[in-house]
Amino acid sequence: MAGSRQDTASARRDDTGRAAARRANARSTASRRRKKRGKLRLTLAIALSLLVLVSAGAGWLYFKLTGNIETFSANGLSDDRPDATTKGQNVLVIGSDARTSGNSALGGGDKEDVGRSDTAFLLHVYADGKHAVAVSIPRDTLLDIPPCQLPDGSWTKEQTNTMFNSAFSVGQTAKGNPACTQNTIEKLTGLRVDHTIVVDFKGFAKITEVVGGVQVCLPQDIYQRDLNPNRATRGDLIFEKGVQDVSGVKALDYVRIRHGIGDGSDIGRIKRQQAFVGSLIKQVKSDGLTPTKLLPLANAATESMTVDPGLGSADKLLGFMMGLKNIDLHNTKFVTIPWRYQGARVAIVEPDASQLWAALKADRTVDGTDASGKGGKAKKTTEPTPSPTVSEEVSGEGIAVAVYNGTEVTGLAARGGRVLMDHGFTLTGTATASTQDYGATVIEYGPGEDAQAKTTARLFPGAKLQQATAPGINVIVGSAFADDPTAGPAAAEPDPSESASVPSGVADDARSADDDPCSNLSYG
Repeated sequence: MAGSRQDTASARRDDTGRAAARRANARSTASRRRKKRGKLRLTLAIALSLLVLVSAGAGWLYFKLTGNIETFSANGLSDDRPDATTKGQNVLVIGSDARTSGNSALGGGDKEDVGRSDTAFLLHVYADGKHAVAVSIPRDTLLDIPPCQLPDGSWTKEQTNTMFNSAFSVGQTAKGNPACTQNTIEKLTGLRVDHTIVVDFKGFAKITEVVGGVQVCLPQDIYQRDLNPNRATRGDLIFEKGVQDVSGVKALDYVRIRHGIGDGSDIGRIKRQQAFVGSLIKQVKSDGLTPTKLLPLANAATESMTVDPGLGSADKLLGFMMGLKNIDLHNTKFVTIPWRYQGARVAIVEPDASQLWAALKADRTVDGTDASGKGGKAKKTTEPTPSPTVSEEVSGEGIAVAVYNGTEVTGLAARGGRVLMDHGFTLTGTATASTQDYGATVIEYGPGEDAQAKTTARLFPGAKLQQATAPGINVIVGSAFADDPTAGPAAAEPDPSESASVPSGVADDARSADDDPCSNLSYG
């Protein structure tokens, strides 16, 4: 009996021990569960906090970018605008030397001075999204400026035969008149400008700093007097000859240099600016066109940027920038509007300029590729552009013409006059042109006289048509006529919209964004 009682007591102790162990295990498990739940709650809290911070940061950045962007009023845009005839986009980019908002420290001049623009190009992004071309328009180009809105809401009258950069100064405001410049480009090209972007000194300098510098090339050493010809002495060395990276104020100095290289012309400076923009694009693309890379760039750009209302928010601007990511460097081209000197100014060469605009309207690239995106694949044209051929007799009945000798060949104006009179033209006089360096013959004609001018041009194969503001038709015979003054009449030039090809002179002088930075920089 005693042994049985002992066994029972031992069993009870074992049960009690096991029960205690189970309770201890349960308490331990509950503790571990509480710790896990605590860690999970902590993890969720941290994740939620990070999400809030990231969202707040993105929202802050979005509102910051949007707040940076300044827009100009669409009220100043013309009511008579070209229709959009392509799925591509046309973007007018204007470089402003406005002295406001800290720019006077970079560009000199009075901060209350009138805003001016010495740099402008029309960027055509082709419909296939894989090609682009920037057409530079020299600041001294003579053209017609359509009616533009003044600060008081009134509109100016049309200005004829006026320098292109004066459009930006219409209204005499410190920030300039981008709407007037856009109206002028649309009138000149017949193309609808989808967006206009104005970048000032400060914004330009900051962009080059954000990308870590831009590679440029100098054909010679550059000194302070090359940047400012009014200096009495040569000054300090600014740039050494050769390849180098520039950013900030130094980048600004590079694109502003004119007098120290080549013939000191604005045309030469345009070529270097095209090379610079190509190098800038190359640098941006090498960093990667991702939102992470683009956000700092967009922040720098928007701090000193004025845009049309269509780009007036961060999402619209970033969306536009991301839309350019598929354009290859080699397919990013830079050209200059067909031009010639007219005294100290620049005249537009026709019909070459009209042919260039027609090619852009048809989404034809510099090398002849169809980039309209139709059919899903671009293809290069193989059909040659029709050449003028000898045709029926030209009748100049009712057309009065004056002839000027544009060469140093004695008596060439009289010889040209005889050719015209032999075909029934009325010769109003002959004289010597203001300059004697004409290669091709130029036919100048007044408003509404384009048909008579084309008839006249048929007697001078290769002649260039040039619209003038004054009435009347003037023939300025060049060396081409001196070489072959008895050439027969030719058929009229084909309609530019039918050929839709970039003129060979423009195509041959085109630059790609991947070109050697040292090539073709010393014009003149």
